[in-house]
Amino acid sequence: MRIRITTLLLILLCIACSPGHKAGEHFVSLESFSELSEYLRWHPDGTPLIGAHRGGPAPGFPENCIATFERSLAFAPCLIEIDIQKSKDDVLLLLHDDDLSRTTTGEGGVPEYTLAELKELNLVDGDGMTTEYRIPTLAEALEWARGKAILELDFKRPVMPAEIVQSIQKHEAHSYTIVITYNWHTAELFYQLDPEIVISCSAQGMEGVDYLLQSLVPPENLIAFVGVSEPSSEVYQALHRAGIRTILGTMGNLDRSADANGVKVYIDLLRNGADVLATDNVASASKAIDAYLKSRK
Repeated sequence: MRIRITTLLLILLCIACSPGHKAGEHFVSLESFSELSEYLRWHPDGTPLIGAHRGGPAPGFPENCIATFERSLAFAPCLIEIDIQKSKDDVLLLLHDDDLSRTTTGEGGVPEYTLAELKELNLVDGDGMTTEYRIPTLAEALEWARGKAILELDFKRPVMPAEIVQSIQKHEAHSYTIVITYNWHTAELFYQLDPEIVISCSAQGMEGVDYLLQSLVPPENLIAFVGVSEPSSEVYQALHRAGIRTILGTMGNLDRSADANGVKVYIDLLRNGADVLATDNVASASKAIDAYLKSRK
């Protein structure tokens, strides 16, 4: 009897501590562009955020998959980064590669297939295992995210900025979307297309920061990606003075360093000035943010 009771308690504990049990606690629901802008503005006592790279894939949870987004939100409030391709019949959908072979059960180029044909495929996780999940459309992702999460939209050619803006406007998604750009020219184009869009723009080194700060895009529309290695403190300070949050890409070397050396790696990055950790390891980064916040009290 004691063994059965102990086993039952362990099962209940595992259920209670499982990521899915707490997903709703980490939903973010904003009503307008202004609320999103204020939520993302830099403040000295602001709470760091996680950027779930490609949605935060894990074994059994493929990249760019809505079930994976739900899993990521079980750990912490996340900016959910998604990648956008276009089907043969011009439907925007969530895939990183323009070739189907790595992340789906299909083969060939994404533009060779209609949405109906692509919906017949299954998504494959990072270990190459076929899952039950199908390729989501951008429209499906936008409707899922409403009242739950902020999406970062990383569009791939031949998708055009105007198509992204049209999707945001159609779904009235200004309060929970960020468009990703890699230079200030594209950032300005998005701002001219719609001045109520939040834009993530690359700003690497002080030269990149200066170009961004001199662009036509106001700071309240901006969040800055500072690269995949730590920038100088000067970069952080200049962006923070303008009220702009910084995203540090830890996917790759910095994530591997944290795997080898523990969450202290992430904590040090936060102390040095990073505001958002764009990571492939949502679970570890969320632990680091919790520890960092406790250390500030």
